[in-house]
Amino acid sequence: MMRSSTSIRRLSMGAALLAALWLAGCGTGGKVPGQLSDAAPTASGGRAASSSAASARDYKRDAARHIYALNGSRIYRGQLPPLLYAIGTLQVSIDAAGQVTSLHWLRAPQHAPDAIAGIERTVLAAAPYPVSPRLGAVVWTDTWLWDESGRFQLDTLSEGQLQAAP
Repeated sequence: MMRSSTSIRRLSMGAALLAALWLAGCGTGGKVPGQLSDAAPTASGGRAASSSAASARDYKRDAARHIYALNGSRIYRGQLPPLLYAIGTLQVSIDAAGQVTSLHWLRAPQHAPDAIAGIERTVLAAAPYPVSPRLGAVVWTDTWLWDESGRFQLDTLSEGQLQAAP
């Protein structure tokens, strides 16, 4: 009796290993890690972008591009001014379906509650985020560079900042 349960367990583990190897061999279809493509269905029945990111660091670019694509008129174009209204670093937990599960400020611009609220609204409104079959749930951390006009850049895609006048 003991031998048969051990054999069944070994068979199950072997089958799981074969399935994992088969899935790993499927590849990315010629995609560069972090490249977006249309793929995953959303809870609302629409289609969300898919990310082939292999790490949270790769995923950071996909999330930033997603925010930029949805907020084109709010992106500060060119180099940012030498003094910014607010700078904040936000950690966003995203589940395997691309939905935001939590927000955690690592550095909140406490002097600018309107910027905090604006950033949080922007993050929540952008869901669903690109799903990453390779990562499942992911934590995306980025620094928001907020101008007093309400326009912003994300550090990941920033065009830099002008130097202060001499």
